[in-house]
Amino acid sequence: MTQPVQAPISRFPVPALSEMPEDIRERLLAVQEKSGFIPNVFLVLARRPEEFRAFFAYHDALMDKPGNLTKAEREMIVVATSNANQCQYCVVAHGAILRIRAKNPLIADQIAINYRKADITPRQKAMLDFAMKVAFEAHAVGENDHAALARHGFDMEDAWDIAAIAAFFGMSNRMANVTSMRPNDEFYALGR
Repeated sequence: MTQPVQAPISRFPVPALSEMPEDIRERLLAVQEKSGFIPNVFLVLARRPEEFRAFFAYHDALMDKPGNLTKAEREMIVVATSNANQCQYCVVAHGAILRIRAKNPLIADQIAINYRKADITPRQKAMLDFAMKVAFEAHAVGENDHAALARHGFDMEDAWDIAAIAAFFGMSNRMANVTSMRPNDEFYALGR
């Protein structure tokens, strides 16, 4: 059997580590030290240092903060909305992170395929319903949507977090698709 030709990680040029600004290179090396590889999103976005810094500052502010949403729930939002946006990179990469954070090897595939049938709580389904509405019908989000979240124990700050994650990854999904960002092979085995 012949091996398929591996596609490049992006349709745009990717700078070498040695060509990157020191702060970005240090961040990539720290990620590599922790995970054993550099996720392609870091390499692809490094071609525009100011945008890289802004992207990851907002990413970190959304995904690493304390709050009522667990880190696994934040990843659930990314996986569900990224699948709906047909973003292969984000579904694969954040699916791996979700499997690890949820300590569940099945959850990412379930959520990506159909979160409404996934083995998650009614609270998490309400969270994902809201995230999907933000992703595709933000203009229609109203009091009933906020009330549905409140019935499941989410407050105003939680609604903001859910909306911000869905919106941010909508942008991320579009950039990943436009750049033809390829998921790292290492993601497929993580958390399984």
